[in-house]
Amino acid sequence: MRSQRSPGLVAVLGWITCYCALYTTAAIDIPLEVLGHVNIEQLPTITDQSPSTVIAFPFDESFPVTCEAKGNPEPEFRWTKNGVEFDPFLDPRLMKEENSGTFVIENNGNLTEYQGIYRCYASNKLGTAISEEIEFYVPSVPKFPKETLAPLEVEEGQPFTLQCDPPKGIPPLQIYWMTINLQHIEQDERVSMGLNGDLYFSHAEHKDSRRDYCCFAAFPRIRTIVQKIAMAVIVKTKKSDMSPEAANAILERRPSLLTPSGGRSETQLVKGEDLKLECIAEGFPTPQVEWVKIGHQLPVRAKLENHGKLLIVPKVEQEDKGKYMCKAKNLLGEAIHYFTVRVEEPPEWLFEPESQLSMIGSDVLIKCSASGTPPLVISWRVNGVPLQDAPAANRKTLGETIVLHNAKASDSAVYQCEASNRHGSLLSNANIMIMNLPPMILTREGEDYSAVEGKGVMMHCRVFSSPPSTITWSRDDSSESVEGPRFSVHDNGSLEIYSVEKDDTGQYTCLAKNTEGTSAIEAMLYVKDPTSIVVAPEDQQILMGTTAQLSCLVEYDKSFSNDFQLLWEKDDIELTLNYTENSRYFVEDSSLQIINVSHRDQGVYTCVARTPVDTATASALLMVLDVPDAPDNLVLSEHKSKSVKLKWFPGDDHNSSTTEFIIEYEESQWEPGNWKELLQIPGNHNSAVVKLHGHVDYCFRVSGVNAVGRGLPSEPTERYKTPPAAPDKNPENIKIEGHLPHEMDINWEPLLLIEQNGPGLEYKVSYRRQDMEEDWKEHMVKRHSFVVTNTPTFVPYEIKIQAKNHQGWGPEPKIVTGYSGEDFPSAAPDDVAVEVMNSSVVKVSWMRVHKDKLHGHLGGYRINWWRLRSLANSKTSHGDKHTLTFPGDRNHATVPGLTPFSEYSLIVMTFNGRGNGPGSHPVNFKTPEGVPEKNPVFRVTDVQKHTVSLVWDPPSEPNGILTGYLLDYQYINDTEEVGPLQMVDIRNPRTTKWILRELEPLSKYKFYLRSCTTVGCGPVVSEESTTTLETTSTSASTVGLSKSASPTPPSTPKSPVTKPTRSTIVAALLNVSSAVSDSSANISWISGGEHTEFYIAYMNNREGHWTVSETLNTSQTFHIIDGLEPGTEYTVRLIPNSWVDNSSIFEDVITTRSTGLASIHGGISTQGWFIGLMSAIALLTLIVLIACFVNRNKGGKYSVKEKEDLHPDVESQGMNDDTFCEYSDNDEKPLKGSQHSLSREIKAGDSGDSLVDYGDEDVQFNEDGSFIGEYAGRKEKRVSAEIKAAAQTPA
Repeated sequence: MRSQRSPGLVAVLGWITCYCALYTTAAIDIPLEVLGHVNIEQLPTITDQSPSTVIAFPFDESFPVTCEAKGNPEPEFRWTKNGVEFDPFLDPRLMKEENSGTFVIENNGNLTEYQGIYRCYASNKLGTAISEEIEFYVPSVPKFPKETLAPLEVEEGQPFTLQCDPPKGIPPLQIYWMTINLQHIEQDERVSMGLNGDLYFSHAEHKDSRRDYCCFAAFPRIRTIVQKIAMAVIVKTKKSDMSPEAANAILERRPSLLTPSGGRSETQLVKGEDLKLECIAEGFPTPQVEWVKIGHQLPVRAKLENHGKLLIVPKVEQEDKGKYMCKAKNLLGEAIHYFTVRVEEPPEWLFEPESQLSMIGSDVLIKCSASGTPPLVISWRVNGVPLQDAPAANRKTLGETIVLHNAKASDSAVYQCEASNRHGSLLSNANIMIMNLPPMILTREGEDYSAVEGKGVMMHCRVFSSPPSTITWSRDDSSESVEGPRFSVHDNGSLEIYSVEKDDTGQYTCLAKNTEGTSAIEAMLYVKDPTSIVVAPEDQQILMGTTAQLSCLVEYDKSFSNDFQLLWEKDDIELTLNYTENSRYFVEDSSLQIINVSHRDQGVYTCVARTPVDTATASALLMVLDVPDAPDNLVLSEHKSKSVKLKWFPGDDHNSSTTEFIIEYEESQWEPGNWKELLQIPGNHNSAVVKLHGHVDYCFRVSGVNAVGRGLPSEPTERYKTPPAAPDKNPENIKIEGHLPHEMDINWEPLLLIEQNGPGLEYKVSYRRQDMEEDWKEHMVKRHSFVVTNTPTFVPYEIKIQAKNHQGWGPEPKIVTGYSGEDFPSAAPDDVAVEVMNSSVVKVSWMRVHKDKLHGHLGGYRINWWRLRSLANSKTSHGDKHTLTFPGDRNHATVPGLTPFSEYSLIVMTFNGRGNGPGSHPVNFKTPEGVPEKNPVFRVTDVQKHTVSLVWDPPSEPNGILTGYLLDYQYINDTEEVGPLQMVDIRNPRTTKWILRELEPLSKYKFYLRSCTTVGCGPVVSEESTTTLETTSTSASTVGLSKSASPTPPSTPKSPVTKPTRSTIVAALLNVSSAVSDSSANISWISGGEHTEFYIAYMNNREGHWTVSETLNTSQTFHIIDGLEPGTEYTVRLIPNSWVDNSSIFEDVITTRSTGLASIHGGISTQGWFIGLMSAIALLTLIVLIACFVNRNKGGKYSVKEKEDLHPDVESQGMNDDTFCEYSDNDEKPLKGSQHSLSREIKAGDSGDSLVDYGDEDVQFNEDGSFIGEYAGRKEKRVSAEIKAAAQTPA
């Protein structure tokens, strides 16, 4: 620090320093830095004093009367009591403290002599400060006077008043009217207590007679309650010659005021007090009181109490003054009283005198101004002495201001200004100090300041001097002061720089100068990079119980690496991170993690990045989502016999709006403790009218649902039992069935137990024929089914079912229509014709059966067909019987899956709910040629250096006249390169062996063989083999022999054969479909004209392994996949090459059929004991059947055996629902003349293919009308040459 002083002041001032700011509102305080080095004199200042009133409560041990002051020299204290000098040191009963004006009055039981008004004076040689007046008040114990009160007699109907007259005491005063037993006297519009404590009765009633009216006065501050002697009231009943009724009647009279008296009154109160106006009236009927403010509305804050008799305006203001009116009125008239309200104010400072430090020779102004009502009296003192008693030549009083002209050091004093009226007084001490001091800078030399770029900084320069110093700031040893819009020097000497820049870094100098000298200090400013949050936490909604993460990425000046802090706050309170096991808050990489979030974690989270010079914050709202809390306060109301209203208060929805409320019920009779859903209510409702059943003891509860889920249910309501009632509804879902031709079964869903509405539930079943005029037949039953017997076959009935209990009948039931029992159809379709579509599909047409011959609801038609022989040879070979079912009314259908180049026979029959009708006359037809099946055997038998011998077996099913074979072969190696494809056309169909010559030695070849008819060639079988190095004599070498599971389409290495593209194959394949049995699948298609090669791949979906077929040609029209597992799901693809991961041109998911029980135990038929058992059973069965056959022939019922086969007994026909829409290959062979055997044959042979696959609506045909799907059954069983007509199967 650098300073210059005038020589005359050096010795006097020394280290004296003072603030640059000259004026303060309190005493002038010399800074501690100055007092530590220099003893400077100060005027006394009151620092502490007792409140204006000290009450000597009897339960307190002592009462301090406080007066503390400071000054230099230390002030001395003196007291006045009631304006007379009072020395506490002269009274040994008072406790005193050294260097203090405070004394303590002990509660020794004799306090009244200390009662009075005290004032403290604190003085030193510079002046005197005085305290406000302190009243020491010793309250007396309030007591009611001892008196004898005569009973108050009053006539019934007359008004009367019981006076309390409470004793004086320290407010507040609380008055109660009670009985001796401390029961409150009931108050109402007729009986009420006034502000003065009196109890007013508008008119006396007989019940007012009692002897223990007691007035209690409570003084809470002194913890005292006193009781007035009990008062007695006797209400006398009027006596007259009139009738008792007239004698007891109270005469009506107009109102008059019991209080206040007269027509007008005036009320004065101080601003801030409560205005209380009351009007208590007498009269009969009891008057009603109204309040009005004349010319204005009643204040907004106004409120009415004591049944409208008391008007209260809290904390009255000046605008509340004026005229008020109360009006008490009844039917006979009214009474009015006017109040004039005046609001006065205690003293209040307008300008309180201020302490001042002024230089010698200046003019000093001391101003004192206050307001109040009534007008204030302003009095001045100097050092506690009235101004007129301490004259000064240079002091003048001008209104509210004192002027000291050309002030000298001796004019230093304490001036007191006191403003008072009858509502109180204000006292202010102003310390006026006159002195000259050179500047002294109190701020430490060489302070370092750090500022953030873009923000502001304040560099301090605290100065104490008189007169005030001029403060200037300069930079980097420059004499020029800093200037500009970003720089500002405050009155206290501090330099503020706004929006700091990097160039502001440097050394700054503060220079203080006045008439007495100069002083200077230096400071250093460093400008830092600002702290910023580059990734701020984001608002989140998180489910309760999960983990929340709030990120906060901060950039800051690296010089603060050791001083940087990253804190997290929740709702402005810093989070404590203790990293214990129970802690749920963790900070890692500037991110806050909250584990197992709960409801209390919801709030605003703030990331606080703090350096020594700046702070950056970013906040995010964390909302915790949860299911709604359980509703509460469930209330039942509007109880009715069939409904009740339920209300509730919704629980907290936890930041996810409640979308609905679920009302559940529990009943105590049938399923106690089992809660069932009754009603769903929108989430914006909190009540519902619940429909109820009769004779049920209900209990209800409610739960809320929001986007998070369903909350806990509420506590259950009280129980509500509805009275018994007649049923509200009748049975539903009535089903009419006819299992037998002459019966009608009626079934229905019974009423639930809760729907019965009372005991004694029965059902009235009514029915009548619809096609005849007849009366209803009625039956009462308790079960939920009824059988009508002896009905005609399949006639319509009208049925209705009505519920009844002990309370009465249910509503009128609805009529439903049904039919009596069905019988077997009695006619077969006529004009059956077959149109051959292609080698495996035919179209069958017929004439519909007339509805009169159906004897029931038409179920549809069934086609049975079987293969008679193959046209490739003349040998007859009966095949298995197949069945297709076509639901609905139709006259044609398509039969797929036929074997090409074969002769077939078929019949058509209709069926209803009872079973099958008779079959039509058999129709025989032939299928055209097709391509052969693949050769079952194809192998290499002899491999030499230049030759390979091949052998094969003819196809098991040539599907036509075999014309020869097509043998292809080509060179292959272990890579994808292949040689040119060589073709050998073998025209002799009897050839089964071929030798290929001129082959390359030690070369691998692949061989392809296909069988051909006039229609085309069948599927390929392939083999691979490698030629030897030398020719050997072995006749059947198998060197290098292997079989390809997925052959590679032929191509050449140098001039590759063009592979078919996906688009060409799609064009070559039309209408791809699949048909499935238990162990095989038939994939069929229609050629689009181009003959293109492709592959079929299939995968067991459980195992995930693909199998690829041999090369297929689009001309083949179908391919059978053998060896599938029963009841298994497969994925089938048609692909343009042998790689299954390439794009497919067709993909389908198929499921093979499950086999029967016999297939499950597949190997049982090979066991010896089983063969013996079956042989014995077969022999026994044959004997029984022969006996039956002889017996039937004796009856002469059927003369022609073939007619017996085609038209069996209609009465034994039936249909099992399980056989509807089934397809199967039947292994059973019926015996001639055995009706049971025929029945089993039809049941096992019904087709599983439905109209969905082969009906008109979904069947697809190619251009010539042929069916797209085929069935190629692989089972060729040798059966009897006799083909029987289809039999009718019993249900």
